[in-house]
Amino acid sequence: MALGTSLRTLLSQEDVNFLLSNRIPRHALTRFMGWFSKVEFAPVRAASIAAWKFFCDVDMSDAKEARFRSLHAAFIRELREGARRVDPDPRVIASPSDAIVGAFGRVENGTALQIKGAPYPLADLFGSGEEAEAYEGGWYVTLRLTAGMYHRFHAPHDLSVKQLRYIAGDTWNVNPIALRRIEQLFCKNERAPITIELEASGHRLVLVPVAAVLVASIRMPWYDADANVRTKGERVEPLDRHFAKGEEMGWFEHGSTIILVAPPDCRPVDNLETGRHIQMGEALLVIDQS
Repeated sequence: MALGTSLRTLLSQEDVNFLLSNRIPRHALTRFMGWFSKVEFAPVRAASIAAWKFFCDVDMSDAKEARFRSLHAAFIRELREGARRVDPDPRVIASPSDAIVGAFGRVENGTALQIKGAPYPLADLFGSGEEAEAYEGGWYVTLRLTAGMYHRFHAPHDLSVKQLRYIAGDTWNVNPIALRRIEQLFCKNERAPITIELEASGHRLVLVPVAAVLVASIRMPWYDADANVRTKGERVEPLDRHFAKGEEMGWFEHGSTIILVAPPDCRPVDNLETGRHIQMGEALLVIDQS
């Protein structure tokens, strides 16, 4: 136990953590982990899941299954029935995922913050200056999914998906240590901005899943049942796909980030704060109906 505690303490030190998770051949290691995590050979499966639980503070008590055929299957586990409550209030835009709340606030001069004092242009995040202009004065919330968390994301409201854009990119770690050191990190990493329209009010929001080091795969089976969004290359595609509030939309195959960008009259709930742990379905934003 003492050895394990000492090892976790060492790996959490900023310089060590940044070196081990960023100053590596990120793409090569990510491809390797994508393969390795799917190995179903029993000794490999058992050892890799045990190491993941040891280092990543994993809670499996809400999982639908108790046993998994691979580390990958454990990463993308489903929840048991009733494990999350989705806020039914029609004024509420719910959190699309379990997460730690990162930076959030107003979009000012076309920028958001990845961490205090570290702005990035919304136009670069979206891959479109014209689309970003619509959110001036609006709100953004950063949701960070750690490696041990539930990795699936869900519809934050009854909505229609109107557009999917895929932007190829790097696989930097998205933890606070990297966010302090890498300028405009979210604009460098692979991401897939999804434009959604709330069916009741017509509000348009952008949900931006951002991939990260290691498996770095964004899956949306309703869009492509057989492959991740990277497979077809960079593109912008109009869509018309409907989801009920709380319905599953996709998953990450490792820890990552979702950035939600909303218009000015969709404000953060009053008790939102940086560092807060939030579950899928909890109130994230409130639509101002005045």
